[in-house]
Amino acid sequence: MEETSLRKRTGDEKSIQSSEPKTTSLQKELGLFSGTCIIVGTIIGSGIFISPKSVLSNMEAVGPCLIIWAICGVLATLGALCFAELGTTIAKSGGEYPYLMEAFGPIPAYLFSWSSLFVIKPSSFAIICLSFSEYVCAPFYSGCSPPQVVIKFLAAAAILLISTVNALSVRLGSYVQNVFTAAKMVIVVVIIISGLVLLAQGNTRNFENSFEGTSLSVGSISLALYNGLWAYDGWNQLNYITEELRNPFRNLPLAIIIGIPLVTGCYILMNVSYFTVMTATELLQSQAVAVTFGDRVLYPASWIVPLFVAFSTIGAANGSCFTAGRLVFVAGREGHMLKVLSYISVKRLTPAPAIMFHSMIAIIYIIPGDINSLVNYFSFAAWLFYGLTITGLIVMRFTRKELKRPIKVPILIPILVVLLSVFLVVAPIVTTPAWEYLYCVLFMLSGLVVYFLFVHHKLGWAQKISKPLTMHLQMLMEVVPPEEAPE
Repeated sequence: MEETSLRKRTGDEKSIQSSEPKTTSLQKELGLFSGTCIIVGTIIGSGIFISPKSVLSNMEAVGPCLIIWAICGVLATLGALCFAELGTTIAKSGGEYPYLMEAFGPIPAYLFSWSSLFVIKPSSFAIICLSFSEYVCAPFYSGCSPPQVVIKFLAAAAILLISTVNALSVRLGSYVQNVFTAAKMVIVVVIIISGLVLLAQGNTRNFENSFEGTSLSVGSISLALYNGLWAYDGWNQLNYITEELRNPFRNLPLAIIIGIPLVTGCYILMNVSYFTVMTATELLQSQAVAVTFGDRVLYPASWIVPLFVAFSTIGAANGSCFTAGRLVFVAGREGHMLKVLSYISVKRLTPAPAIMFHSMIAIIYIIPGDINSLVNYFSFAAWLFYGLTITGLIVMRFTRKELKRPIKVPILIPILVVLLSVFLVVAPIVTTPAWEYLYCVLFMLSGLVVYFLFVHHKLGWAQKISKPLTMHLQMLMEVVPPEEAPE
């Protein structure tokens, strides 16, 4: 079946998402509120319910722990401001991918898409769904740990459900994101208000001598930042869907300016709340920090904590899936992945093949299922490319002066973020070397082999396999290449 015939058969139909005829392309469905919800909803996920233990274990005292959370918020804001400049200068979906393409050419862009499609994005999706599964299972296995098989099956089911929702409709995925963002803000507000009430009642003993026992090193600071920044990850998610934002030049920076400081304030206040009822030792011994807080403060209504934490993590997973599918879509459109991955559903106007591909890779990551290893694996790769992308911003200030820049951050900000990225990539390898980092680098470099064989040289036998595969998948899924929107 040819692409044109499929279009002709459905050419007179209207999109099921709207009563108006639309071109077969991604639609501008998202406004400022939805954009802010994607940032807040993706950042506030499993991180704030997992990372407090990891940050505290590296800092060993309450005071430095709270400082790390504040520093991470500032760093996330600075990084997001750099991405706001990139997103308004190069108004394309796909996050770092189009920026690396413009700054350095196809090879770094391909290595990013290769690493993101097979490491960064699916491992993040898997971590969030595993966290969701653990919190959902915990009430049913009181006094013991849930079986790993149950946790993994539930996480896989969550991945499939979220992927189905996002493949069905952009607007449905956006509505789900907005609802779960509102739900997670409920539990965040409950924890913060409870903590502030306890603080006002004089529960301040855990903040006395809060820097006592601190043992700092370059390695411990970098690992604490890794875990803190993991909780803030999502600050760049709106750049993956720039083409679907209404008025991106206004809404992209505004959503960042509103969303990330809001999250930073919530994170610091939530950590303060945790320490009003738990000592540092008790927090480190807790299996689920938020659940322990709920048991001590909200009993007999403590059951709301795991329920709303589950809402929080499922909302973050939905945001991760919503944005990651667009990266797969853009890589396919540029010819760096199978072309069918860049196709759009004729009826639903969603990048359904890209979303389904992303969910299948994420399910594979669930099999090992060690969250701490996955976080290290994810953070190392992510900050390597964050640094490279923001280096591209600095380079384009000199090599692409003709580009219009609706937002232009002071040059000191991207330089600072690049230096931070170098620190985060190098420090853990030097101070606490681990196999995960070597595996990650080797996998990234293996992308060069794939690039030169299948993308640059376009081997004939690979083309013979991919063309009939694309044709059959196109017929099966009713997808076509995206059309250019009329001027």
